Amino acid sequence: MKTVLVGVGQAGGKVATALAEFDDEMGFHAVRDAIAVNSAKTDLRDIPLDTVLVGQDVVKGHGVGGDNELGAEVMANDAEEVMSELSGKIGSETEAIFVIAGLGGGTGSGGAPVLAKELSRVYDTPVYAIGILPGRDEGSLYQANAGRSLKTLAREADATILIDNDAWRETGDSVAEGMAAINENIARRIGLLLAAGEPVEDRSLGLGGGGLDRDVAQSVVDTSEVINTLRSGGLAAVGYAESEASEDPDENVNVVTSTTRKALLSGTSLPGASEADAALLVVAGQPDSLSRKGVERARSWVEEETGSMEVRGGDFPLDTGRISSLVLMSGVERSDRVQEFMDRAADAQADSHDRTEGQRKRDAAETFQNDELDDLL
Repeated sequence: MKTVLVGVGQAGGKVATALAEFDDEMGFHAVRDAIAVNSAKTDLRDIPLDTVLVGQDVVKGHGVGGDNELGAEVMANDAEEVMSELSGKIGSETEAIFVIAGLGGGTGSGGAPVLAKELSRVYDTPVYAIGILPGRDEGSLYQANAGRSLKTLAREADATILIDNDAWRETGDSVAEGMAAINENIARRIGLLLAAGEPVEDRSLGLGGGGLDRDVAQSVVDTSEVINTLRSGGLAAVGYAESEASEDPDENVNVVTSTTRKALLSGTSLPGASEADAALLVVAGQPDSLSRKGVERARSWVEEETGSMEVRGGDFPLDTGRISSLVLMSGVERSDRVQEFMDRAADAQADSHDRTEGQRKRDAAETFQNDELDDLL
């Protein structure tokens, strides 16, 4: 899937970098170009991509301080500059544009929906979003920002793949370690999704083996199947798992099915999301070791588990001693995890409003208890 990435905000820029580097390292060449956009100059300093600094007239390169309304404003004001940077990167061969953002901060949560809308207006190419939800411990401002941004982003993008920060963060991880693990998980999942069906050089996915097999698998996934899976729009999630492969294809029937179950039930970017409108199963491994019976059984199980009659499936030839399963699900808005997050965001928004009202009352009281005013009276 020939793709151009646009990372918006600090998290967006880092994830776009991780995904572009993963794609390059593996020799997939699915990511044709990538840029990072931010209102904070320091956050762009170490990004090895082309960059665009927005909001210089307003925030002078210092960021928007978590204010996503200001983030939307500066993106709208400088959208022409961002689009100009992208004009030479998005061509006739581009099959999808991915806007990537952390939804809790200011620039990403405010700016990503604005940019997705502008891209959809200008280009007749699917515009997908990768939205990163803040963890439970990241503060009420981040929760409230993400709740507002998610609704807008889901409306403006053709589909939004959700990444829950709590999905892969290990207990005891520092913030930096947690973010690095999340970025790696995103890059591996989305990278494999974009690469599936593309002709690639000899590389491995770091799954324990040499490189990509040049033999064609029996049912290779192509770009159209990814696009058709996401066609219903709304929210999407990606699940992934891997296991040791047996040399005997018959024994791999159970390996494929069990790995797929693990991908969907415990390896998704949105934990607990299994009910979906449509899904795509990609099974990667040595063509000689992959069991077509196992792939078909796994596809049927995904169909049953998601409650969808629109489940596609296929292979990804990979020279490795392991079998990996990737499941893309679209239409996961009904999942308990999404509802739980939106409830948390609403509570955070209400708390923020209460604190603001309380502060106004305290400020008013202090005004009338001011010694200087008393002296004047």
